[in-house]
Amino acid sequence: MVSENLARELWQDPQFAIGKQIREDLKGPWREVIGVVNDEREDGMQVKAPAAAYYPLLMSDFENNPVAVRRTVSYIVRTKRAGTQNLVADVQEAVWSINRSLPFANVRTLQEIHDKSLARTSFTLVLLAIAAAMALLIGLIGIYGVISYSVSQRTREIGIRMALGARERELTRMFVMHGLVLSVIGVGCGLACAAAMTRGLGTLLFEVSPLDPLTYFAVSAGLTAAAVIASYVPALRVTAVDSVEALRAD
Repeated sequence: MVSENLARELWQDPQFAIGKQIREDLKGPWREVIGVVNDEREDGMQVKAPAAAYYPLLMSDFENNPVAVRRTVSYIVRTKRAGTQNLVADVQEAVWSINRSLPFANVRTLQEIHDKSLARTSFTLVLLAIAAAMALLIGLIGIYGVISYSVSQRTREIGIRMALGARERELTRMFVMHGLVLSVIGVGCGLACAAAMTRGLGTLLFEVSPLDPLTYFAVSAGLTAAAVIASYVPALRVTAVDSVEALRAD
């Protein structure tokens, strides 16, 4: 039996594999393909499934051996009792009822195998998430500080605008737009850096393109919205400015 990846590699389409012949090496006999199975990952969820051929446990004239026997076998048991000690004991008893000398070890659930294969990647992503959260927090504080400083430095200008009839909503919008421009510039620089780091990011992603447009759009929209909110708070100070006191300011 062969995997779908191997069937595609040799015959372009898995349905054409049935009845074809393959051999394990250049000296081995040709053997007929009788079935195609789904691709299975061997080195973790983050690694693409390899092209594989599956031979019987007992073979004649295989890999330069008159008789080849695979003595280590892995079985998968599908049950709702997965992970329980009672299941392990029952399977062990079933195996030993056939032959008490058969070893029974390395019992794991698929969830344990899945979690172990992604443990390193998950830890790395958690660290990146913490760093990203800190960067976002620092960015929001920075925008808040810039807008607040801008308000304090433009107090006289605000007073003149208010004396000339500028409305509070217009002044608030002006400072929010200032923060929006800063956030758009920051998002643009971030997107450029992210695009440049796609090769490194690709090793941490599972079946997701490092240039996924939906992800980029969602993150950019979220960061821009957060920056606008951070700009809105100091912009509210504009409405509390007394035009007479503002005109007296240096």
